[in-house]
Amino acid sequence: MRILTWAIRLVVFVLLIAIAAKNVEPVVLRLFFNLSVQAPLVLWLLGAFALGALFGVAALLGSVLRQRRELSLLKRSAEPAPPAAFLPPTPPV
Repeated sequence: MRILTWAIRLVVFVLLIAIAAKNVEPVVLRLFFNLSVQAPLVLWLLGAFALGALFGVAALLGSVLRQRRELSLLKRSAEPAPPAAFLPPTPPV
């Protein structure tokens, strides 16, 4: 199964490299105030992907931090009792 996973990853990587090699033509991005930036299409696509990944991580960061804080509180509240509380009862005389 591990070999199949790496084979699929390799095929996807090679396809992405082939797509990147085909999309090297310059593209002009026109912004506000008559500002324009020229770069290869593959850079714009990579930038859009990276920006989307960054926004996704930022969106999840709040809930991950909240869950980590809640876990630490639960671990502190579930601390074991001192060993003296678990001593066997003394036999009657």
